[in-house]
Amino acid sequence: MKTVEKPTVIIIGRPNVGKSTLFNRLVGKKLALVDDQPGVTRDRRLGDAEIAGLQFTVVDTAGWEDEDELTLPGRMRKQTEASLEGADAAMFVVDARAGLTPLDNEIARYLREHDVPIVLVANKAEGRLGEAGVLESYELGFGEPVAVSAEHGEGIADLFGGLWPIIGEKADAAEAAANAPVNEDDEEDAPLGPLKLAIVGRPNAGKSTLINRLLGEDRLLTGPEAGITRDSIAIDWEWTDPKTGDTREIRLIDTAGMRKKRNVTEKLEKLSVADARRAVDFAEVVVLLLDATQGLEHQDLKIAALALEEGRALMVAINKWDVAQDASSLFNGIKAALHDGLAQVRGLPVFSVSAKTGKGLDTMLGAAFTLRESWSKRVPTAALNRWFDDALAANPPPAPGGRRIKLRYITQAGTRPPRFVVFGSRLDDLPKSYERYLINGIRAKLGFEAVPVRVTLKSPKNPYNANRGGGGNYSSGNQKS
Repeated sequence: MKTVEKPTVIIIGRPNVGKSTLFNRLVGKKLALVDDQPGVTRDRRLGDAEIAGLQFTVVDTAGWEDEDELTLPGRMRKQTEASLEGADAAMFVVDARAGLTPLDNEIARYLREHDVPIVLVANKAEGRLGEAGVLESYELGFGEPVAVSAEHGEGIADLFGGLWPIIGEKADAAEAAANAPVNEDDEEDAPLGPLKLAIVGRPNAGKSTLINRLLGEDRLLTGPEAGITRDSIAIDWEWTDPKTGDTREIRLIDTAGMRKKRNVTEKLEKLSVADARRAVDFAEVVVLLLDATQGLEHQDLKIAALALEEGRALMVAINKWDVAQDASSLFNGIKAALHDGLAQVRGLPVFSVSAKTGKGLDTMLGAAFTLRESWSKRVPTAALNRWFDDALAANPPPAPGGRRIKLRYITQAGTRPPRFVVFGSRLDDLPKSYERYLINGIRAKLGFEAVPVRVTLKSPKNPYNANRGGGGNYSSGNQKS
């Protein structure tokens, strides 16, 4: 059966009326950042929502402000206006406690000029303080308002009555298509899931601009101001490989810029950085975006180390290459600094790109898929132990105090990132240098050159202790990467 997209519902309103709180309530989790100050949300965020079985895609938007289009609030408003294109419905949210404002009336005039069906939502309507605002909102001319308290979950079910007549038919068609029987042959040939690709870096490195360039549209808010992005925004996208012509799915994840920890003092920026760290954990491949006009700084190495500690595959892209000075020296200097500063992974892929011109972006994306393959790779046990035997023969373990350390065999415990377990005896005495020798051998000989590798050492339990387990039982040792 042909795929049918779920209906899309936009949340629109002036700043600080509770749009992101309503968004989080509808998706059932705290995806959007929420704070008391207005203007927290800047980019559109999508989520899967459900009310009493009615499933739809809900879109959180920036607060509507009456500012010049060249200002940051004005550009935020343009993003909100763009979100209405193709929407099946819009929830116009007002603050019942504050009552109607001139800006509410301006938004209402704008919405009446468009064909998008409107469901009026009077938020913060709990208690007697909200009753007057609910009655006042009738003046906007969108019919009976739905009184809710997004913070406390009151009245959310009543949104069903407002949305169902508008999107119910499309929602039913999408659900039927999703639940249709799947041909087993088609399922076997189904492609792998989308590549989860997070773009991280310091503020103003050009992360949002790069994603906009890939998408071919101004999907994310950009500008000369540092720190525009606050939420981590995931966007599903299809990329056509120019070399093969194949179409491949990517989930692009834009993140807030990460400054030095001592410089992050405001609550909102702390929330944004925490959200960016969660985005790294969610990703498969992380692109550390550098600014060619600033080079590599210590903070970049800390961000890279964070991605590696989380076990993500990492690559580095040097942006603004179109304005780079002494490009060859800059590129080689960054590669050398990465080699010295990230001893846990050698040979990270490094690319020169330009979000402005599009230079190098297709090459970077192709390498990201290759890197994910390495990150997801499983080595056959026989091949793994053949390498292990050769490695031990070429460089036997030392014998501290005249007693040789015995390494018996190795197995791959998992992937994404690749994890290995080495079994043997007297492993507490194994020098760090020999552990590094094994890890470097795994990377160089088994195809894991640029991805983090986890190695755990396990020794047999003492069969004469209180918990007798015999020679086949092993206790956990140290884990290395």
